Amino acid sequence: MNPVRNSNSGKNKNMRQEPDVSNGMNRRVFLKRCAAAAGGLVLSNRALDVRIGAKRPNIVFILIDDMGWRDAGCYGSTYYETPNIDRLARQGMRFTDAYASAVCSPTRASVMTGKYPARLNLTDYIPGRTPKPSMKLLRPEFNQALPLEETTIAEALKPAGYVSACVGKWHLGKEEPFQPQAQGFYYTGEFIKKEDNDPKSIYTLTRRAIDFIERYKNQPFFLFLSHHAVHLPIEARDELIAKYEAKPPSGGQDNAAYAAMIEHMDDGVGQVMAKLGELGLDDRTIVIFYSDNGGYSYERDGKQVTSNAPLREGKGTLYEGGIRVPMIVRWPGEVKAGSVCTEPVIRADFYPTILEIAGVKDAPSREIDGVSLMGLLRQRGGFERDAIYWHYPHYHHTTPVGAIRQGNWKLLEFFEFEEGQASRVQLYNLAEDIGEQNDLAETEPDKRDELHNQLKAWRQSVNAQMPLPNPDYTG
Repeated sequence: MNPVRNSNSGKNKNMRQEPDVSNGMNRRVFLKRCAAAAGGLVLSNRALDVRIGAKRPNIVFILIDDMGWRDAGCYGSTYYETPNIDRLARQGMRFTDAYASAVCSPTRASVMTGKYPARLNLTDYIPGRTPKPSMKLLRPEFNQALPLEETTIAEALKPAGYVSACVGKWHLGKEEPFQPQAQGFYYTGEFIKKEDNDPKSIYTLTRRAIDFIERYKNQPFFLFLSHHAVHLPIEARDELIAKYEAKPPSGGQDNAAYAAMIEHMDDGVGQVMAKLGELGLDDRTIVIFYSDNGGYSYERDGKQVTSNAPLREGKGTLYEGGIRVPMIVRWPGEVKAGSVCTEPVIRADFYPTILEIAGVKDAPSREIDGVSLMGLLRQRGGFERDAIYWHYPHYHHTTPVGAIRQGNWKLLEFFEFEEGQASRVQLYNLAEDIGEQNDLAETEPDKRDELHNQLKAWRQSVNAQMPLPNPDYTG
């Protein structure tokens, strides 16, 4: 069945250890650290003056924090108002089965490198949760920053003449030298002061993004616009909150303040799109819209934040509500307007896709787990992948867990189970049970064992770090 239809490294050594520059890999890390120490915001004249790539398309990647799969009108919400995101979907391709990690940092690391978070040993948000005696298992140690030896999208694009900006949330290393400017980004708006009456810095970040677009409109650019919205705490202007308080609840969504924050974010997206049109950049700019994990579908201050229904649960779990996210790609002349893709895609797919869009033929990074989406975007086939995987050996809104999706089948393996049990797995057929309510692990033993063995083999192939028994566990 055609999934597209039309509708109008092993574990990293201590990163803070001084590098041995006697070999190529460590020399690269050493040079990146030197650049960061020098400020990291100045490109060479060659990088700024490259004109051979002037006709290469620009790439704008808009990453929203904690936006749920059903938090936009084009994904079924009848309570939130997202006219600009909806317009983006009408102009491009909307993905129904796009996936992220359960929490933010692993998604961001995977987007930047094209690798599974387990391969990067960066499997939880940084810094992660502090172990407690009530936790039966201890989390494995994981990287507290994106390792400098990894080649990011920004670094891979630089030889092709691109200038790159990271505006907004990074969350892949706060201390020197692990900030964006040490990972190939020239222009960064990560550490900026929020202006008064600017909820979640939405308009401050939008202005910084627009400033970058105007400044580099005459050469190919990669803009990574990473919003703090719609993550907690909920922040919105009073007059917009009042608008939603006057609306009746719909589809389980009724948090007026959260709805207002969604609309503020949507307005920021609209301003960026308007600037691209004003500068005549529409036809040669690819816009990608994506969320770093599922929606926060829990109570805060006595009120549920959002609803991911019909998906189960939300952020911090490997159920569909925690990992299935909105994703839209707009590419005039290449992606058919109003098209819909039902193929499962993942965060690591952006890396090879963006490099192919930019004409970078040889990915500089090894062990790429993502698959280019170009065949899907152009509706020309050529997309092949057997299964997709998750590894979350941490406590959050779940106990430590791993998962695999192969076709319509999805298996979850929980690492915490009772003494005497061999394992604790759940099996679902998403085509018939998108809400993951009917566990088929006992009635479909052959499929259960097949996927379970495949998941365990994958973990071994990427050297996934497993949780260990907690010696201080109090029960």
